[in-house]
Amino acid sequence: MVNKVVLIGRLGADPEIRYTPSGAEVASFRMATSETWTNKSGEKEERTEWHRIVAWRGLAKICGEYLSKGKLVYIEGRLRTRSWEDREGNKRSTTEIEATEMKMLSGVGEANRKAKEPETEYAPPAPKDEEDIPF
Repeated sequence: MVNKVVLIGRLGADPEIRYTPSGAEVASFRMATSETWTNKSGEKEERTEWHRIVAWRGLAKICGEYLSKGKLVYIEGRLRTRSWEDREGNKRSTTEIEATEMKMLSGVGEANRKAKEPETEYAPPAPKDEEDIPF
């Protein structure tokens, strides 16, 4: 069985760094990937997908130090689905990519290029409260 994800895209925001109660560093950020095609009418269309990325320990530290909004990165990892109960007792879940490898692809001239914001229909639902997501 294989659970492997490979993405090349741009960060939608700077990584957020947190620490577990045991002191392990965790970086989380959103990354956009886009695909373009020509429709039957000959017009170009584009679809942007947003992915939630989580990196742990040493990789989290590197992501926090070197990544920023708009940077082009290669991410390799695996899909993980987490479930929890929020403060109101509602069951919640999310699927994210747990990064095992990251390569910075942006050159010096690309450092400030912004990631395209998602169209409403492609944006994943945001949690009610960031504190509802356990780390």
